[in-house]
Amino acid sequence: MRELRARPAETLAELLARLGTSAEGLAGPEAERRLEEDGPNQLTGTTLRTKVLEVVRGALNPLVLILLVACLAAAFLGQRVDASIIGGIVLLSTGINVWQTFRSERAVKRLQAQVAPTATVRRDRQWSELPRRELVVGDIVRLAAGDLVPADVRLIESADLHVQQAALTGESLPVEKAASPGALRSAGPDAAELLFLGTSIVSGTATAVVLATGQATGFGDIVARLAARPDETEFDRGMRKFGMLILQTVTFLVLLILVINISLGRNALESVLFSVALAVGLTPEFLPMITTVTLAQGAVRMAREKVIVKHLSAIQNLGSIDILCSDKTGTITAGTMSLDASLDPLERPTDRTLFLAYLNSTFESGIRSPLDAAILERHLSRDGYRKTDEVPFDFERRRLSVVLEHAGEFLLVTKGAPEGILAASSSYEVDGNVHAMDAEASARSLATFRDLSSHGFRVLAVAYRTVTCGSGFRADDERDLTFVGFLTFADHLLEDVRASIDELERDGVHIKIVTGDNELVTRYICEQGGIEPGRIVLGDEIAQLDEGALAHLAEQTRVFARVSPGQKHRIIQALKAHGHVVGFLGDGINDAPSLHAADVGISVAGAVDIAREASDIILMEHRLDVLHAGILAGRRSFGNVLKYLLMGTSSNFGNMFSMVGAALFLPFLPMLPTQILLNNFLYDFAQITIPTDTVDPMHLRRPQRWDIKLIRRFMIIMGPISSVYDFLTFFVLLRWFHFGEASFHTGWFFESLATQTLVLFVIRTMGRPWTNRPSLPLAITTVVVVAIGGVLPFTPIAATLGLAPMPWTYFVFVAVVTTTYLALVELVKHRVIRRQLGEPVAKREPSGAVRARFAASST
Repeated sequence: MRELRARPAETLAELLARLGTSAEGLAGPEAERRLEEDGPNQLTGTTLRTKVLEVVRGALNPLVLILLVACLAAAFLGQRVDASIIGGIVLLSTGINVWQTFRSERAVKRLQAQVAPTATVRRDRQWSELPRRELVVGDIVRLAAGDLVPADVRLIESADLHVQQAALTGESLPVEKAASPGALRSAGPDAAELLFLGTSIVSGTATAVVLATGQATGFGDIVARLAARPDETEFDRGMRKFGMLILQTVTFLVLLILVINISLGRNALESVLFSVALAVGLTPEFLPMITTVTLAQGAVRMAREKVIVKHLSAIQNLGSIDILCSDKTGTITAGTMSLDASLDPLERPTDRTLFLAYLNSTFESGIRSPLDAAILERHLSRDGYRKTDEVPFDFERRRLSVVLEHAGEFLLVTKGAPEGILAASSSYEVDGNVHAMDAEASARSLATFRDLSSHGFRVLAVAYRTVTCGSGFRADDERDLTFVGFLTFADHLLEDVRASIDELERDGVHIKIVTGDNELVTRYICEQGGIEPGRIVLGDEIAQLDEGALAHLAEQTRVFARVSPGQKHRIIQALKAHGHVVGFLGDGINDAPSLHAADVGISVAGAVDIAREASDIILMEHRLDVLHAGILAGRRSFGNVLKYLLMGTSSNFGNMFSMVGAALFLPFLPMLPTQILLNNFLYDFAQITIPTDTVDPMHLRRPQRWDIKLIRRFMIIMGPISSVYDFLTFFVLLRWFHFGEASFHTGWFFESLATQTLVLFVIRTMGRPWTNRPSLPLAITTVVVVAIGGVLPFTPIAATLGLAPMPWTYFVFVAVVTTTYLALVELVKHRVIRRQLGEPVAKREPSGAVRARFAASST
């Protein structure tokens, strides 16, 4: 086994020899052998053993374990029929759960593969893009600005390389790295020749050899902790609270029924099995499967809308978003800049400003912005100029400098935010003549900048100074500059941006613009895009506020300007602290902290590696209507999960009340344990097609969030209604039909199955059932399950299950009971529960192109 870590005092040549590689890279077969030997380049393994353990952990929830214990106990006491039925039902339900979950997760993984992180690797003497997990020790990789370092590497070649490694060292500013063939002085993050997994390239380019991958990396454990989302999401909180509600209800009612049965002198083992069966009956044990399948189908539907989901829980969180924070670029404007004018300090046209900016953009090694792309479209000549150094861009200075050699002289050329460059300038140039930058000239230049900004132009300032050498420059060398003028750019509004923003706002998603641009440009663009900015809050004001004051201000403010990456992060945290579900849309290096902090981090396919890595959702097209369609898909998924929760908890809770009442006056158990389990299995089976169902338009009109009070209220109101009909059934079965024990069990078995299964057609919609038809698969499974329940007493296995044939008059009675029960539930649901959900003020059907696309994709 190779020693993977870097060794102090080891030269580059010695390292390459030890790793059995060269600057030409590995051969394909050798790379495959090493991948087999060392495993994939990922922090958590996915071996067959871990996959099996995941399946077992998912299948064997606590209630299934209790059932298995009950099955063994029944077999030990000679009740083999009961043991066989319990074991068979456990295997069937667990098998369905595992299979459906497996199919859903496989579909999601196929979607996620479309946005899997890649690395540029040299194999068989050719550069190619490979999944990052396939990297092996000895691979040669190429790195550029915006890339995440894919493994621990040592530099072979580098140019103006600056790396952000704050995640590992806490340093807030990028550090410079450089290749060296000599011996290492250190094997830690302070080594200039080493880069580590979890860091990112800010500027420059490099070629490097992979030293270690996956868990073998020096900081693998730290990166694993960073990769995990630190905060509990809205979806996680809802699941946890619902689990506690079910646990408390199950514990109380099961213990109550167990005490009643034992105190009445009934068989202890049968009473225990009966109580365990009731616990299973109350618990929605298919919830993990229903949730996974629903979210997975939502992910597939979102993929059709060009939205790729990295984490399933993000779908529900996306549907819960009530605030979307984003830069104006990509939200209001297309981000495709066009160069409008090249001006001197007196606002006259000149080619000098454009030429210097072109040199700067041509030779810079950082990520080229849309402004750079617009400048480089001019294709000017740079003959005779050679780059010798660079001071990379950062979000505090908001400028970038390159040092160029021309005809034996050295020139530092700077472009960036006008305020900073004007403050660093001691002179200005007009028509080739240099003048002192006095107070009047400075004020005039700033006024020109503000006037251009107020008309919606993005503005860059350009300056230079002559220097005496070609290397060793730092940010504090950007002083005593000669200001040469402005470049202005026009950013084009997105098509139909006003309609998209209006649709989002009407559907309860409030857009907040959070940008580093100045307030004048921001106000103009927002007004053009249909966003009334009101009072724009600047980053300097945010810096003076504590968290409580910022939370209050953030709720009231629509637009923030001149904000730093750290201030974006604070705004998101403040909104979350006030109970909002926050989405953040970003694609740059500086957006990674905010993407990670938001409830839903949203990036785009063309974003830098670190932004895509930190996000939960990736848009294949950077358009608001695409995001809107994804939000609607998230709400649809949550709506279907909520159906299962409301129906299951209310019906099962009613059955539990019925069991308590029956246990007090019946001389026998109202239903056998095996019958309860079979009833519950059939009932759950009818609901496995819920993920295919349509959703009420009202679920699409506003953010959907977990509401445990609603679920509890629904359970408490609907449960007793079910119990009333159960008690009516008990009375009729005993006093009218004069049934014995077996017939009574059969009578309640079918009545209970029919009412609690068919009520799905009423509970699945908050409106009238006939206005929102169920999906065909849901209708089929529901009707088939009721039919099975009616036929079972007439089959050869009826005696084994303790069921007896029923007269035709009984089925007439069940038809009457079921019809009146559904009508009463509809009446109560409409007058009470719908009011609890809150009817939107404007009763309108979904409208607009986005809804049309969404409806088409969901059929």
